[in-house]
Amino acid sequence: MSTLNSVTVLHHPLVQHKLSLLRDKDTSTNSFRRLAREISLLLAYEVTRDLKLELVEVETPLEVMQAPMLAGKKLCFISILRAGNGILDGMLDLVPAARVGHVGLYRDPHTLTPVEYYLKLPDDMAERVAIVVDPMLATGNSAAAAVARIKQSGATDIRFVCLLAAPEGLAAFHLEHPEIPVFTCAIDRCLDDHGYIRPGLGDAGDRLYGTK
Repeated sequence: MSTLNSVTVLHHPLVQHKLSLLRDKDTSTNSFRRLAREISLLLAYEVTRDLKLELVEVETPLEVMQAPMLAGKKLCFISILRAGNGILDGMLDLVPAARVGHVGLYRDPHTLTPVEYYLKLPDDMAERVAIVVDPMLATGNSAAAAVARIKQSGATDIRFVCLLAAPEGLAAFHLEHPEIPVFTCAIDRCLDDHGYIRPGLGDAGDRLYGTK
């Protein structure tokens, strides 16, 4: 793991191995979906590393003790539709009690700017840690727009999680939200003229759901 300018890159061998399988154009839809779920569980472990704990009384089979448990409100995982759901599922495997929000955005193919079509978040976002998930941080426009809407809900502790990021996307995202930490498995070389990450892994949504 390495951290630079609010960006944490997971270099764990299991993460990198599974990411390489995701990149392979011959990986099937079923395998792609499973691998994304497995990687997201490992990402969830890292992004929740600093959650606050409190001591509560627990009675073991042998005695009563003060044991650490999560303090305060639980997490809220927020998926940027549709591809974000491919990461959401694995994170819920690790934290099944978390609340879930959704932000529906699509990228205009000509301008590459995000267009919002859906937003549903819990009412008490100000009291929760918001973990925003989307497989790709490419141009950064959709991620920045989603986080702006989540801030409007009152959330103050926000983290962004993706499988891959482009340098251009990270720069654009942190220009809008310099305080928001990003967790990713790799920072790839660049964006191409169509806004795709190179070398990347293709369109994550299409590969997750077999739509192309």
